[in-house]
Amino acid sequence: MKAACGVALAATAAVAAAQAQTAAALSAASAVTPSEVVTVYAAGSLRAALTEAARAFESRSGARVALNFGASGLLKDKLLGGERADLFASANMEHPQALAAAGRARAVEPFARNALCLLGAPGFSLRGQSVAQRLLDPALRLGISTPGADPAGDYAFRFFERIEASGAAAPGSADELKKHALQLTGGPGSPTPPAGRSVYGMLLAEGRADVFVTYCTNATLAARENAALPVLPVPAELDVAATYGLALLPGASPAAEAFAGFLRGPEGQALLRGHGFSAP
Repeated sequence: MKAACGVALAATAAVAAAQAQTAAALSAASAVTPSEVVTVYAAGSLRAALTEAARAFESRSGARVALNFGASGLLKDKLLGGERADLFASANMEHPQALAAAGRARAVEPFARNALCLLGAPGFSLRGQSVAQRLLDPALRLGISTPGADPAGDYAFRFFERIEASGAAAPGSADELKKHALQLTGGPGSPTPPAGRSVYGMLLAEGRADVFVTYCTNATLAARENAALPVLPVPAELDVAATYGLALLPGASPAAEAFAGFLRGPEGQALLRGHGFSAP
């Protein structure tokens, strides 16, 4: 009986918290001046989700959201260099925290999570091997994003380290994978796909890689463009969860604060879930 009461109280508290968060977001949105423009710098992996969220917020608040997408590390460097924005949505926590340490962000909070998947060219398979064995095949063209510039590349490196640490591959395998991997996306000189096209799908179609280690959300979008691209989740024991950080920047408008609240609130979280993200 006590356990049942505890569960009921917890559920009631969760509902109350969600209702309070919704009310706060709606109240903040109602206080926004319709002419306000919210400038957002955001990770490229958020393009589809944030575009939908921005349109929903605009319809409620009357404000306009200007979205600028790119690799989180490169966006962080632009902001440190003096470029102006209201909100920074990064694919990791480290980049917004670096802005805060430099006095260029006044609030940093997690707001979404992602996972890693393998996105293969048509016909790619594990060939009966483990993920570790398959990726270590010297003949395999393994694509990743650029570490440092793009958190997806940093997560790929951590994934390689976890492969070795777990015993799934021999000592030295992490360094072998890092040296073997082709850093094809997310860097200053990386190719830009045509509008509405996945860069991963484009590079696979060009034969630049046999398989990519990328976010599951990116892999899913690429597979929607081309159903022949196989998507394989990384084994749970090897996965490196990606936590996304949201930072309000100095001088952020009330509309920016309202949009940040919207993204963290129930409706924004539901939109993110619809694009494959999970709660932080």
